[in-house]
Amino acid sequence: MNYVSHETAIIDEGVIIGDDTKVWHWAHICGGVKIGSHCTLGQNVYIGNNVSIGNKVKIQNNVSVYERITLEDDVFCGPSMVFTNVHNPRSDIKRKSEFKDTVVKIGATLGANCTVVCGVTIGSYAFIGAGAVVTKDVPNFALMVGVPARQIGWMSRHGERLDMPLKGQGKAECQHTGDHYSLENKICRILGNNG
Repeated sequence: MNYVSHETAIIDEGVIIGDDTKVWHWAHICGGVKIGSHCTLGQNVYIGNNVSIGNKVKIQNNVSVYERITLEDDVFCGPSMVFTNVHNPRSDIKRKSEFKDTVVKIGATLGANCTVVCGVTIGSYAFIGAGAVVTKDVPNFALMVGVPARQIGWMSRHGERLDMPLKGQGKAECQHTGDHYSLENKICRILGNNG
């Protein structure tokens, strides 16, 4: 296989890792995990059993990605951000049968120290601000901040804030790429370079 792993990393049997992926110091990848190509797993990253990680995903230091979490292509997990897998954990009660699926769609950014409560879907190219606590599904391109997280705007695929209303209808252009976006019925769509 054509990936790089530090000598302190632990990679269990049955793990599939794509080309040019880098696994750094003291990372642990459990069995049944599939990781795409061109990914980076930082120091002290833990990947639970049967997790699916797409291509070009960046998982920064001190992040645990638990069982039943899917990270699609181009997802960014900031340093020390947190995923949960049970809504009501108790030390003395086994609840593995109650794990919830969490999906992070293509291109989404999860800022440093944010928390994603299990059972939600983070939409494509959504941007979760540092320290936010996500407790419900997040729309595509949404900018979310706070505890609990609330939407305060829209972000372009490039990661630039769009000048568009939260509700109703609107159009905006990414100043960096020239891509055009449209908002209708609380759904933001990219229209491409020509609008």
